[in-house]
Amino acid sequence: MELLTAREIKAELRRRTSALAVPPRPHTPTGGVAVGVCVVGPATYGVAVRIFGPSELADEIAAAGRSLAGDDCDVRDVGVVRAFQWDPAELRQRQRPLRPGLSVSHVDVTAGTIGAFVVDGSGAVLALSNNHVLADSGRGAAGDIVVQPGVADGGTAATDRIGVLDGVVSLDPVAPNLVDAATARLDDGVEVSAQYPAGALAGWVAVTDDVAVEKAGRTTGVTRGRVSAIEIDGISVQYPTGVIDFDDQIEVTGGGAGGFSSGGDSGSLVYRPDTREAVGLLFAGSDTGGPDGQGLTYCNPIGAVLDRLGVRLV
Repeated sequence: MELLTAREIKAELRRRTSALAVPPRPHTPTGGVAVGVCVVGPATYGVAVRIFGPSELADEIAAAGRSLAGDDCDVRDVGVVRAFQWDPAELRQRQRPLRPGLSVSHVDVTAGTIGAFVVDGSGAVLALSNNHVLADSGRGAAGDIVVQPGVADGGTAATDRIGVLDGVVSLDPVAPNLVDAATARLDDGVEVSAQYPAGALAGWVAVTDDVAVEKAGRTTGVTRGRVSAIEIDGISVQYPTGVIDFDDQIEVTGGGAGGFSSGGDSGSLVYRPDTREAVGLLFAGSDTGGPDGQGLTYCNPIGAVLDRLGVRLV
């Protein structure tokens, strides 16, 4: 199936979902439906239907997807999708200089991951992660202390401060969100190394194929997977503050026995190891839906993250 056709079917399924979902708010993280474009192969696409547990709505949209797309409709029950906020041991330790993959958090959060280093308009170097890692799911304020390692790994404001909360993209509890992202302004004298396992980044790319990807995260370390779907709308994610919806997200399926990610990997940068181009910012994952009972991983498109924060990758 061509990309344009997949997008047209996705749009029709979204219309049907909106018409059938009553009421859209408030809701729980179960019983909903997300639809996107399934990446089948090079320049070959299908329709991805992701259901969050059984429901009449899920049954109807899955049936409609199969009717419109036939065998090119990929339906998976992913269970509950959660914002990853909670073990390889080195990444959980205090480390200087800072580098991608290390444990980090707001002083009132357990632990997440430093995904990348970015530069703002003033030329300052900032650490990039998720809102729910650095800004306590929107409950933090600019100037709040950020520590490395994260609190769950023993970090304290007295001994492990690396900087303060700086830029935050707010999480809208009503309208669909595009990114879960925030930055920390580093204290004077805090040095960084922007090296990844594959080397220094060569830029970023808007992914449209089932490319191989890699990430370095606080909990599962360096893992590889493949992009399995793009442009997914309607993902309902469980946060400490409630359920938040996201549109236009990237789905990654793990390539190993341990899956691609787990709690505490939030904020990891997902990149192509072959070209060293950034693809997305990891922020959530599901209970199931992947091979061998594994969950699936969800990422914000990195272009949207950089745009909303007004920064560029180091």
